[in-house]
Amino acid sequence: MRLALGPRGLRARIVLAFSVGALLVSAVLVATTFGLARSYLLDQREDAATRQAFTDAEVLASRLSTAGTEVGDELADLVPSGGADVVVSRDGAWYSSQLDLGPRDVPAALQELVAAGSAGTVRVRLPSGPHLVVGVPVVAAGVQFYEVAPLVELQGALRTLAAVLGAGALTATAAGAGFGVWASRRVVQPLEQVAGAATRIAGGELGIRLPPSEDPDLLAIVASFNSMVDALESRIARDARFVGDVSHELRSPLTSLTTSVEVLGARREELSGRGRQALTLVEEELGRFRRTLDDLLELARVDGAPVQESAEPVSLAALVREVLARRGCPADLVQADADGTTTVRGDKTRLERAVTNLLDNADRHGGGVVGVRVRRTDGAVQVVVDDAGPGVPPAERERVFERFARGPRAARGSLPGAGLGLAIVGETAGGHGGAAWISDSPAGGARLTLSLPGADA
Repeated sequence: MRLALGPRGLRARIVLAFSVGALLVSAVLVATTFGLARSYLLDQREDAATRQAFTDAEVLASRLSTAGTEVGDELADLVPSGGADVVVSRDGAWYSSQLDLGPRDVPAALQELVAAGSAGTVRVRLPSGPHLVVGVPVVAAGVQFYEVAPLVELQGALRTLAAVLGAGALTATAAGAGFGVWASRRVVQPLEQVAGAATRIAGGELGIRLPPSEDPDLLAIVASFNSMVDALESRIARDARFVGDVSHELRSPLTSLTTSVEVLGARREELSGRGRQALTLVEEELGRFRRTLDDLLELARVDGAPVQESAEPVSLAALVREVLARRGCPADLVQADADGTTTVRGDKTRLERAVTNLLDNADRHGGGVVGVRVRRTDGAVQVVVDDAGPGVPPAERERVFERFARGPRAARGSLPGAGLGLAIVGETAGGHGGAAWISDSPAGGARLTLSLPGADA
């Protein structure tokens, strides 16, 4: 079974790269140092044991040159340095300075080498630990001399050295990881500054710029980013001026046209039947045009504009009751928590327009409002509007908050609109740090919810 690992972030990859690099370098240095130290110490120990073996062999040979001496007796008096033991072969008989040491502890290859008249060394592992066996032929005395030197102390020293080197490698790896963390912060910090600035700019703070950098590699990035924001701010300012100019140019003829239609409306009875029908159609289209223009101007005003920190506290419960009262709706249509618990900080005019659009949407496309609820939940204040329509399919619930988007006209009597009302609601919610969405109503229609952060008590 293959373990699937998720994608690692840039900071994690930098730390991992430094850690692995430090580990590899440390491993190479540890292996090299340990190999050289082990080889040197073994060579030194072998040289010392070989010299000691030759010396002890000469001593034994000089003693055996005296007539009547026995090998066993001389071995008892022979005391090699370094805790070594001696095994001697003479005329097929074996003698040893220790009862648990014998010919079985001397490798056959070394026995053949010494029997041929050559000296040699072999490392063997005995029950008591590693040992070095040095074989020396003593031709004058007719014996084969073997000295078995222990390597236990050397083995312990090598283990200590390996532990020290391993600890050093782990320390170096940890230091590499720590340096990787520091380096990753230095590398990622400019990206985090760009991301933070981009987030604030997307929230409407167009005055944000990246601070100047002394790093020559970042100068071009900082300059390009700030130039892009300058161009974006200039473009938005031009668009705002264009909207203002268009609104001014459209409002004047619209006002004149509205006045003229009102004059005609005052003399409606003097018109023919077809003239009255035409006048009614003109009034409806003129009203629709005026509402569309007002929505466009409002949307241009709130587009991406965040609410300032100095926004006034607004009770959504009281605001909803005021809007319903102006529309002539019964007072029992709304259910609200206490005014003090439904307070938010925001632009009262924009919030009033958003609530009005929610109610207009229910009246135009949802068969009318069947209930309004203002409540506080989980630190947010919500305005919930239920309508009597057929509801909105899940696939359409996000699209209806787009500009000029129209929901399905399944409800009988649904009136045409420009598709800007819910777009204004969404922009207003976003500008106040909240959200707006559509769900199914328990009454069978659609439920539109405007959620805003509640103000601290």
